[in-house]
Amino acid sequence: MLDVQNLCVGLGGASSNPLVSDVSFSLKEDQCLGILGESGSGKSVTCNAINGLLPESFSVSGQVQFEGQDLLSMTPKQRNALRGKNIAMIMQSPMTAFNPLFTLGHQAVETIRHHQSLSKKEARHLFAHVLRSVNLTSVESLLDKYPHQLSGGMLQRIMVAMALVLEPKLIIADEPTTAIDYISQREVIKELQLVREKFGTSLIFVSHDLSLVSHIADEVMVMHQGQMIDYGSTRQIFTQPKSDHTRYLIETRMTLIKRFKAAMESGPC
Repeated sequence: MLDVQNLCVGLGGASSNPLVSDVSFSLKEDQCLGILGESGSGKSVTCNAINGLLPESFSVSGQVQFEGQDLLSMTPKQRNALRGKNIAMIMQSPMTAFNPLFTLGHQAVETIRHHQSLSKKEARHLFAHVLRSVNLTSVESLLDKYPHQLSGGMLQRIMVAMALVLEPKLIIADEPTTAIDYISQREVIKELQLVREKFGTSLIFVSHDLSLVSHIADEVMVMHQGQMIDYGSTRQIFTQPKSDHTRYLIETRMTLIKRFKAAMESGPC
């Protein structure tokens, strides 16, 4: 479905200032790729380059093929037609992803009607149906609420539904659990897994959380300082990493888990 070869991103076209260098990976239908790395490693820049969301001041080179179509050679109008309908994106900050001046229903209807010839009533009914399919209740009242009236976790789940409503073939989830609490994180992961099971949607899941990536991804790409340093099956990456940095990330995670368990077992002072 998606084939990325030698993707490079620079700022201002200067090869001396690369943000991402020689990133290559592929994604099959009904597959989840986890992109793992600390803040500043180039994860979001890579995803925005694929989806055509970088400002003109960035230079992008390499090959990005989506179902045989060369994304990097498309015009902005062609990319806009593809974005949302075939490739959807879930942003990392649900509190700022929606327009605060309009209700959630208004924004969903506007998005749907941009890609489909439906009336406002039909578009609203369609989105309400999708909200129910991801286990949300009281959907009619949710549609009439403004973003500030809901929690970050609820907004993130609505964003999942917004990405799903046009039945895209690929969803890019760019750190969708960063700004929400632990319980909401687990709910969002369950929703994404439900989306894959019900609709066969392919998924790119970006995170710095090793635990979340290990639960949802079939394959994992590890990034560090704008470069791909490890790539393989989830089991391979977490049991036999090739890179010293990947090994360091996993060992650090295990050390924290052991310390947490020891603190819990020792009880209060």
